[in-house]
Amino acid sequence: MLERSVNYEILSPTNFLDRSVKVYPDKTAVIYGDKSFTWTGFQERVFRLANGLKALGVGPGDKVAFICPNTPPMLEAHYSVPLLGAALVSINIRLSANEMSYIINHSDAKVVVADNEFGNMLSSVVPELTAVKAFINICDIDDSMPLDGPEYERFLADSPTDPVALVIEDEREVLALNYTSGTTGRPKGVMYHHRGAYLNALGELLEFKINPDSKYLWTLPMFHCNGWCFTWGITAMGATHVCLRKVDPVEIYRIIAEVGVTHLCAAPTILIGMSVFAKENNVRLSNSLEIMTAGAPPAPMVIQNMENIGANITQTYGLTEVFGPHSVCQWQDKWDDLSPMARAGIKARQGVAYIVAEHMDVVDPETMEPVPRDGTTMGEIVMRGNNVMLGYYKDAEASTEAFRGGWFHSGDLAVMHPDNYVQIMDRKKDIIISGGENISTVEIENVLYTHPDVMEVAVISVPDEKWGEVPKAFIVPRAGTNPDPAQIIAYCKEKMARFKAPKSIEFGPLPKTATGKLQKFKLREKEWEGHDRMVN
Repeated sequence: MLERSVNYEILSPTNFLDRSVKVYPDKTAVIYGDKSFTWTGFQERVFRLANGLKALGVGPGDKVAFICPNTPPMLEAHYSVPLLGAALVSINIRLSANEMSYIINHSDAKVVVADNEFGNMLSSVVPELTAVKAFINICDIDDSMPLDGPEYERFLADSPTDPVALVIEDEREVLALNYTSGTTGRPKGVMYHHRGAYLNALGELLEFKINPDSKYLWTLPMFHCNGWCFTWGITAMGATHVCLRKVDPVEIYRIIAEVGVTHLCAAPTILIGMSVFAKENNVRLSNSLEIMTAGAPPAPMVIQNMENIGANITQTYGLTEVFGPHSVCQWQDKWDDLSPMARAGIKARQGVAYIVAEHMDVVDPETMEPVPRDGTTMGEIVMRGNNVMLGYYKDAEASTEAFRGGWFHSGDLAVMHPDNYVQIMDRKKDIIISGGENISTVEIENVLYTHPDVMEVAVISVPDEKWGEVPKAFIVPRAGTNPDPAQIIAYCKEKMARFKAPKSIEFGPLPKTATGKLQKFKLREKEWEGHDRMVN
């Protein structure tokens, strides 16, 4: 470790707050409903929370778990906990009590802070949380206090505003633990470090063009990759955080209009909901709105639908293991005159590495040699750089496997275009091998999204006696439509190679994670029950 000197300082995203307080002390930092805080007021709350946690015995190396939607306490935790040298464990609010219990215990959390909407559920597993020393209730929806501990605002009021200095000695100390979705077993704790979070937060500012006048709406869960590091990035620029408890198109468009929101992030499934609502209610944006989307490869039609109402879409790509976004579909002027659908097709690519990330390639996972830049040959996306995790908490074997060959292995299959832009074709586990031919489920989904009766879709492999496996599409129809499966299959055969078209269609809701990712493994489990095929 380098010693601090005239030409070296520890990089930590907690440093951004102090700068914004000095530059913009009276500027609005946070808006939540009818509440707002200046940067000075927000820092005072951060110091109160940090001092209160410190009084509970929280210090370097400890873990503090937060179960909270996108409200001010969740944002405050991103500064208070790391200042103490502790690690923030932001837990997915849509998990079951047992899943939350596993994460709290596995992370060795010393303190648990829970919004009372979720505290009631958590109270059923409190006896299992033997390592937890204290609970704190956030009473946002009502005055109930389901956990044995103080109320959050009272806890802050009883704590001093004395400044709290960052206590870490190494910028690669653990800043946060983010748990994966656990679709292939128990979730793994991804260890973020201060240096990576600092650099990725700056990367978000560069790629998303945040400025001090920006107003960022929190439609992206802060528990997901620490809000893709925007929890720190918005602060770094002295812009305004606009908190949102529940993602709902009516509320999103109301706040956009009333507050003057300029930026938001959302998974494609959120964009689908927003575009459907906009179409049904004739919504047009009166001001410029920048939207960053990631979490799943977006269909070009979804991008075009949002841009039709006046938004500008930027697609990024990453994983929990790389602090959220690692690459961006960097737009170039030479594409300006393309047709709307052609523009959307380019914007659906995963693009090139962030300026602060630098290293991303598509390789043969066996030889680790780069695939030809022909837009056709598939390989695995691999990444390395300052924004790669330290590893999985208490799981050295999984960490070694993820880092084999000196790169982080994403598990995503992609092609590299001649212009060095990456485009995902599928997850390794989602690719369909039918009669020896590789079929991309993403390619089929993109075609289906152009059908006027299709709102959402997921394509998986299902067993077939002749071909081994074939595509099947699960579709959520648009409201007011009654699509015919045979007609939709025929539509696909007109738009792509006939052997790639789904052989069957099923209508109904799709299983998703809290961050909007389709849980295809649940669909596969049902379809492959009793058959010899990996379902995860």
